[in-house]
Amino acid sequence: MGVYRLFTGDDGESHIEELAADALKEIKLEGAQMNFSVSEREPGHFSDYHPAPRRRWQVGLVGRTIIGLSDGTSHEFVPGDVRLIEDTTGRGHTTTYPDGFMITLQVTPAEDIRG
Repeated sequence: MGVYRLFTGDDGESHIEELAADALKEIKLEGAQMNFSVSEREPGHFSDYHPAPRRRWQVGLVGRTIIGLSDGTSHEFVPGDVRLIEDTTGRGHTTTYPDGFMITLQVTPAEDIRG
């Protein structure tokens, strides 16, 4: 299991950094919204550059996700990896679903929930 942050840098591009497992202690659940996302797509489905729709913690439960960055690098996330997704501005990232089927747990902090 890894803990990662996907964020927009000063350059307007998305970046990924690995966080210490202690970062999980920063998750505040009071007033947060939690949901499960189940997605089924063709294996290898690709979504071109897009920013995240909202800030959230996300844990992959089933299926892999590959996040691509504008510098040509990519990172494969596997079940059990935890991501703080904060690249809600700028160019964003690409997403590939190599397995086609995904289940994720998402926690949106209360201050970031939009009605």
